[in-house]
Amino acid sequence: MADPKWRPSTKAPALWAVNAVLMWLPVFVAQVVWAVVDGAWTTWPHLTVFAASVVLSLAHVLIVPPWRYRVHRWEISDTAVYTRTGWFTQERRIAPISRIQTVDTERGPIDRMLGLATVTVTTASSAGAVKISALDREVADATVTRLTEIAGRNVGDAT
Repeated sequence: MADPKWRPSTKAPALWAVNAVLMWLPVFVAQVVWAVVDGAWTTWPHLTVFAASVVLSLAHVLIVPPWRYRVHRWEISDTAVYTRTGWFTQERRIAPISRIQTVDTERGPIDRMLGLATVTVTTASSAGAVKISALDREVADATVTRLTEIAGRNVGDAT
């Protein structure tokens, strides 16, 4: 089976990097609070935790987003929605069009800032919804329209 052929938006790595920075901010704030409360920020425990946090956060912000971008793919055919996601653990999902129950678009504040959206395809599957993340807003809207049209033509019962 061939891999899905479409990538997310070229802005996807920026989205994932911003989200990673926002995840690491509380960690660094907690370290500053710990150092202030302790009164001795130059001791080895503080410096060790800080150094480890810097290394891990830089890897998360600088290495993971481009890696994820190389892995993430999606495609829609007349019979199914295909996705491949992940960076460390990769997942492939195939959702038959006949099983589609709803198609939704989600845009968080950072998505809106970058002009991106996530399309969620809910199916009658115990594995949960299929998400196509970090799409340009226009591509997401066209994808929702196309999926709605294809699902409308399908005579499946979506159960």
